[in-house]
Amino acid sequence: MEDDFYATIKFKNGEEIFCKVSACEENDRTFLLVSNPITVGEVKGRSGTMGYKLEPWLKTTTEDMLIVNFEDILTMSESSDIEMIVMYQNYVRTVQNKNNSNNHKISKEMGYISSVNDAKDILEKLYRSK
Repeated sequence: MEDDFYATIKFKNGEEIFCKVSACEENDRTFLLVSNPITVGEVKGRSGTMGYKLEPWLKTTTEDMLIVNFEDILTMSESSDIEMIVMYQNYVRTVQNKNNSNNHKISKEMGYISSVNDAKDILEKLYRSK
């Protein structure tokens, strides 16, 4: 296993991701372990300012390490762009903090809080009054 590095990967199907990469060989096949792969899109503001939109590559999984077959890759470029690496690290940190903070406190802003029986009684009274 080689050292981790940041890279932009272009797949044969046209998708492009940015991630932290580690190469791995097993049974004479090369795989890439990609960590928190993201897609990067350009966003133009009303005043003409440019920015970037970072999104997870796979939106229906919470896994942060994925295996990619080397044969599916068209090209890969190691990145030394400090701005891109910092944006990526901030994104990963934000996602990890979001996933770790599932302890939401119940508040009145979330809606009315009651027991099932209390809610049933209130709804029955509302239904009967009409």
